[in-house]
Amino acid sequence: MHASSGSPAVSTTGSSSGTSGAGGTGPARRNAGADPGGARGRRAGLGIALLSACAFGGSGVAAKPLIQAGLEPLHVTWLRVTGAALVLLPLAWRHRDLVRRRPGLLMGFGLLAVAGVQGCYFASLSRIPVGVALLVEYLAPALVLGWVRFVQKRPVSRSAAVGVVLALGGLACVVQVWSGLTFDALGLVLALGAACCQVGYFVLSDHGTDGDDPVDPLGVIAYGLLIGAVVLTVLARPWGMDWSVLGGSAELNGTQVPAALLLGWIVLIATVLAYLTGVVSIRRLSPQVAGVVSCLEAVIATVLAWVLLGEHLAAPQLVGGAVVLVGAFIAQSAKPKTVAEEAAERDASARVA
Repeated sequence: MHASSGSPAVSTTGSSSGTSGAGGTGPARRNAGADPGGARGRRAGLGIALLSACAFGGSGVAAKPLIQAGLEPLHVTWLRVTGAALVLLPLAWRHRDLVRRRPGLLMGFGLLAVAGVQGCYFASLSRIPVGVALLVEYLAPALVLGWVRFVQKRPVSRSAAVGVVLALGGLACVVQVWSGLTFDALGLVLALGAACCQVGYFVLSDHGTDGDDPVDPLGVIAYGLLIGAVVLTVLARPWGMDWSVLGGSAELNGTQVPAALLLGWIVLIATVLAYLTGVVSIRRLSPQVAGVVSCLEAVIATVLAWVLLGEHLAAPQLVGGAVVLVGAFIAQSAKPKTVAEEAAERDASARVA
């Protein structure tokens, strides 16, 4: 997860590098604004992003019963990442040339997008409330906009900015951030670390789509999970885990469910499917737009917890969920600018000056 991207919300395509966003490379992406298939591509990207949000959002519902059954949160995270890495081993072998071609990209994805996000988030939970940690982590879409605007020095559309503000405000209602706010400096730093690592997820997912040496995102995900599994093994020390829990059952809202079935859901759906669809959606949309849509994960997680775990939604949560949806829609509906349009705007500004 990335360098620059062309997106519905903001074109970050550099004229010198020819970097493309999702769904195409080079000249094809530059003409996306005039391509009648561009709107269909964005709609498809939005659908894939929603699928990814559903997959990621379902992880908590399956993980919580395992934790209540006796597993540590970090152990569940290790099982999740390691299991997914094993599933994707064939992809890693198929794309083994990436180790030579793009070692930096693979290391960045594994350390930031996998181990960094998971490790920092779970570490922050030991010091600050879950709602606060989740809200701070989902500052990532705003941080992505900051990256695009101040690091890449590309224009950011008002729609994208408004969408981020609405989504974060709605997210605060969904997680009910006011219900247990405590300010532990280290906890907040760890949660902010998770947000920064999530920026790496969105940015690196968009990297390598252009130029003479394009990168297959499936290979990046496979190696990222492998590297993340190695790092998390050091942190989680799974040799001390209570492995017997996996052979028993866990309670899901009064129903006994095989623990292995829950683990299978976490590995195959909430990790393998979630990461694959997430990277594809980022390349079809853009890091910043996909980041706003990803805020729906909190809404989905809350709804699933209501249905499957009996954790009822309060009125502010329902309102917040609606606001997140509005923010995500506004951001993804922003019209992209072509390179020619941006050049014309710069020339016009120069003449005025």
